[in-house]
Amino acid sequence: MVPDVSTGSDTRGLIAYLFGPGRRDEHTDPHIVAAWDLAGAPDPGRNPEATYTQLAKRLDAHVDLRTRELGGRKPPQHVWHCPVRTAPGDRYLTDTEWAEVARRIVHAAGIASEGDEKACRWIAVRHADDHIHIMATTVRADGRRPRTHRDGQRAQAECRKIEAEFGLRRLKSGDLTAPRTPTGAERAKAERQGQTVTARHWLREQAYAAAAAVRTEADYFTVLQSLGIKVKTRLGPETGYSLGYSLAAPGDTNAAGEPLWYGGSKLAPDLSINRLRERLPNQEAADRPRHVADSTDPWRHTTTAIHAARAVLDSGDDADAQGHLAAFGDALYNIASTTPGPHRPELRAAAMAFNRARRSAIRADHQAATALREAARELAYASNEPGGLAISLLFATVHLARAAANWHEQRGHEQQVAAAEEAFRHLQSAYQQSATPVLADLARRAPRAATTRRYEQDVRAALPHHANRILTDPNWTALTTTLAHAETAGHNPRRLLAEVAAQRELDTAEHPAEVLNWRITAQPNRRTQAARSRSTTSGTSRLSATPPLPATPVSGRREEQSQRHR
Repeated sequence: MVPDVSTGSDTRGLIAYLFGPGRRDEHTDPHIVAAWDLAGAPDPGRNPEATYTQLAKRLDAHVDLRTRELGGRKPPQHVWHCPVRTAPGDRYLTDTEWAEVARRIVHAAGIASEGDEKACRWIAVRHADDHIHIMATTVRADGRRPRTHRDGQRAQAECRKIEAEFGLRRLKSGDLTAPRTPTGAERAKAERQGQTVTARHWLREQAYAAAAAVRTEADYFTVLQSLGIKVKTRLGPETGYSLGYSLAAPGDTNAAGEPLWYGGSKLAPDLSINRLRERLPNQEAADRPRHVADSTDPWRHTTTAIHAARAVLDSGDDADAQGHLAAFGDALYNIASTTPGPHRPELRAAAMAFNRARRSAIRADHQAATALREAARELAYASNEPGGLAISLLFATVHLARAAANWHEQRGHEQQVAAAEEAFRHLQSAYQQSATPVLADLARRAPRAATTRRYEQDVRAALPHHANRILTDPNWTALTTTLAHAETAGHNPRRLLAEVAAQRELDTAEHPAEVLNWRITAQPNRRTQAARSRSTTSGTSRLSATPPLPATPVSGRREEQSQRHR
């Protein structure tokens, strides 16, 4: 059951909507199910002689009195509106049950406490099977305003109790960090236009994807504009410094043809200009040229950083952990945009699902996650076909998503747990789609029996406590092929097995050979590294042997320039 509190100032306008046909003729049999005084509240849905104006005057009685006392100044935003909707699949609620829901919510929100004869006037209107609208005018009979601080949160808490008592679907409790949900009007507009998502949702996803890849604030806006998104920034009056921004989707306009703007913070709390700046590198780092020695480095660096993030979740430092979860959310967008293959839709779905798990009421230390965020930005510009490295990276994301769900669960973050678990399922599906044929191919190309026996001895020597589980793992044959590749690349198999096993415990691994296979795949090619090192050293020596050019005085340079211009 979902309440959605908002405020306004047009009593009669809201009444006309509640009792009218709706924007798509979706309202059926509108009528009042509960009110401050059923006998005193005219019901235009049941009484043909009752008018919207009559009902508005009754509801506004205390407001009008207070307005006269204030010398003609009407209290601002005096109309309180709260639609309450059951979840899909919930049973049908009778008018009597909806009336009880309405009374409990106005009591919990501070609009009309039970037994308070001077409480605000309110009505609950039903015009569909699955929801009601509660509206109230927020001036009491004694002229005071009600105490509605955190009314939305209190209404949510009451709905959790109602769900349990009425046998309805139990929704997750929030922590006020969720993004705003699309309004009914936004959803209806998307349906009319044949869109699967609302403009708000589409803009949010484009903003997250752009923020994950860029290095500067200017680049962020440039990327969004390249997608056809209109950008409007709000500048400080004296400094010219950007104080905020708004976005408008292509073709999304109001009746007058004007763009419909959504502020960054209204799309999601961590898309505000200040939260974005916390995640972007400082100017010195942003100006530093990107240098990737090996085209596979971005994949390796991101995999290593994700493994490190998993260790941070176990460290007990909540601010660091939350910072790494936010960076992991960015990484998922870049992985989805860069990883080739038919599993890309699953990766995109994982990135979108994890958005709710990337933030909580815990303030994130984004600087602590710089390594992961920078590695993910490198990945956004990778252009090669990474092969097994991409699968190794996916394998790491699967385990970090599951660890994120456990971390949130330990802290009571119910919505974040559900989001991380959904992301985990998408990542697991993407991994299985990509890994299954590759593991089968590795198994087909297994080395000779003598080599396999030697690797078996290496496993028993390097990992005696895990040897039996590794050797009986269905992926052991694939691991032997990967060990052969690593040996060709300059690694000592026995030493390599010990090194990758030490990265994280294997006791809880269901398939330890599979885990070792992808950890080894992520290791660099030592022969390539050695060749690159020799090349760098040789180049440095040649530069050192070159005599420096004579210094040219500044005046001399100016004179040369002057001569050329002549």
